[in-house]
Amino acid sequence: MNPIDALFQRLRSEGRKAFIPFITAGDPDLETTTLLARELAKSPASMLEIGFPYSDPIADGAVIQASYTRALDGGLKVNDIFAWARQLSRDIPLAAMVSYSLVHHRGPDQFLAEAQEAGFGGAIIPDLPVEEAENLVAQAAKCDFKLIQLVTPTTPKDRALRIAKASTGFLYCVSVTGITGERDQLPRELRDQIGWLRQQTKLPICVGFGISKPDHVRMLRDVADGIIVGSALVRRLENLKSRPRAEVLQEITGVVQPLVAALNPKTDTQ
Repeated sequence: MNPIDALFQRLRSEGRKAFIPFITAGDPDLETTTLLARELAKSPASMLEIGFPYSDPIADGAVIQASYTRALDGGLKVNDIFAWARQLSRDIPLAAMVSYSLVHHRGPDQFLAEAQEAGFGGAIIPDLPVEEAENLVAQAAKCDFKLIQLVTPTTPKDRALRIAKASTGFLYCVSVTGITGERDQLPRELRDQIGWLRQQTKLPICVGFGISKPDHVRMLRDVADGIIVGSALVRRLENLKSRPRAEVLQEITGVVQPLVAALNPKTDTQ
């Protein structure tokens, strides 16, 4: 069974929700990414969303764009990410956040084969619209590789239905209009949007963009199957320029633990 499907099947049987941190591969180097990933796995993260650095990201805010720049300045290549992931994927499910330009440059068949061999269970490709995704969806289905699609607050309902039908693994519900980044508040209508999506698909629904506080998590935990947190973690890595790595990683863990406790209070606070 695909590791993403297996994860959500297990979590549902346990009455738990998925905590999915986003981290950029190679920010600022793969050794640091490895240490961070292992700390997050202990947090405990359910799955990791791994950002493939790209020079022109479509949906990422300044914090994640800066992390991509740091990784690319270090000479990171896609081959490096695949080699690195082979070790990590033994311990925790992985999903790639990757630009379609990288997939197209490598060739879709080759990218899917290499990603799966490296241990990725699926990918989020934010710059591949559902209207142009049919071929890749079919290719991914043949090898049971999940293509996770995004629905935003401004997605018309007829298009959201099409996106939900094309998505596999889980449906990524974008919480706010715009790019990634921490927010003080999430829209009140977000819960209604998730409730409507719940009636349209049997897929797990995970919410990302802007989530950074336990209050955000408590607002979502009874309507979503998981939360995705990125900028709130990645921003702390900028401090590696002036602070010891162990101290920065400890600070990130300190951010994560209250979020995990808010998401699964019956199990993670005992």
